[in-house]
Amino acid sequence: MNTVALLHGLGGTADTMAPLAEVLSRHGVRTTSLTLPGHGGTEHDLTSATWQQWLAAVPEADVLVGQSMGATLALAAAAARGNTVRGVVAINPALADPDAAEGLEWQHSRGLEWLDAPDSDLLSVVCGSEGTCAIVTEVCVRLLPVPEGVKTMLFDFATVEDACRTVSRVIAEGIVPAAMEIMDRHTTALVEAWLHMGLPTEAAALLLIEVDGPAVTLDGQAERIASIAREQGAGSTRIARDADERALLWKGRKSAFGAYGRTASGFTIMDGVVPRTRLAEALANIYAFAAEKGLEAGNVFHAGDGNLHPHVLFDMANPQQEADAIEVAHRILRMCIAYGGTISGEHGIGIEKRSMMSELFSDDERAIMERVRAAFDPARRLNPGKVLPGGSGCGETHTHAFSTLRGYAARADAEGPWI
Repeated sequence: MNTVALLHGLGGTADTMAPLAEVLSRHGVRTTSLTLPGHGGTEHDLTSATWQQWLAAVPEADVLVGQSMGATLALAAAAARGNTVRGVVAINPALADPDAAEGLEWQHSRGLEWLDAPDSDLLSVVCGSEGTCAIVTEVCVRLLPVPEGVKTMLFDFATVEDACRTVSRVIAEGIVPAAMEIMDRHTTALVEAWLHMGLPTEAAALLLIEVDGPAVTLDGQAERIASIAREQGAGSTRIARDADERALLWKGRKSAFGAYGRTASGFTIMDGVVPRTRLAEALANIYAFAAEKGLEAGNVFHAGDGNLHPHVLFDMANPQQEADAIEVAHRILRMCIAYGGTISGEHGIGIEKRSMMSELFSDDERAIMERVRAAFDPARRLNPGKVLPGGSGCGETHTHAFSTLRGYAARADAEGPWI
């Protein structure tokens, strides 16, 4: 019989976990965990040494399960491992109308056979619904074993286009790295000026690629990736020699947000998606949109799944610059739609992008979404005013302003939020 790994957000003991463990053990399930979203101590349990043998060692392992349920987070490893819905096996939802939950199946209709739901996949509806369908009180998640080995590589390129083409070619070869992250020259220069890591600031783009899995497979993958990068014009290759150097390379990537905040008094950030084959074209447009308004733009993003995070910097004391930055943000997301992408890859719609749902989806599509939401919460008491434009199938005639953020003087040991 396989071993079962269980956690509980309220410090559950072996006795309190026994009923669930018994059910799981009958089905030979070992890679499952029970936790409560948003509980203050849960993230420490999930990342403690006790559980490291069960958890995949990804750089964003400190992210709360509860946060991920609200907006279907992509994160660096999403291209290889999928986003939140891929890792959630079952949930315990609290509905605005408790009677509506009677007889419903809250488990995935795919994956483990014993969790099959014959008629619907309501779990996928709730994941990423941003709290508009239910309040999730418990989550049963799928755990991944720590990879036997990992290789982290950093390449620099003379053009952003060459870095993007390298990403497409690696995946076309059948290699799916655990992470593929790109930082442009603007971002690299800001990070280097802050952290003094020895990053090549003359390069137009840095590409960080990480592969993991059985140790015997890694050298071959790394050699092939490096060969592709050289063919695409990579200037140099840096491979982390140990865990400390790996952490340093990731620190550079994860410090981008803090670096922007130290540089400008204000900035706006987007979360859009384009097909990987159009990444280079999209980035060129982002720079052009910002330049037309006399603003600086930086790009740092999850290249493996085309999830862009453009930053447009401006002077917070200049209202016109702030308005121009917001206009650029709207143009960027409209470009994502035009390229066959979408307006959020991980951080959700919320309020600021709600009006753009009318540009992304048709009247009929939005009407279906409204009907689904009404089935869960007819009175719209859960997270009212979020995600969908007002009225069933009706667009809004005004545009909600994007949020803008003030810069801040971050400490050298503070990376800033992960994006």
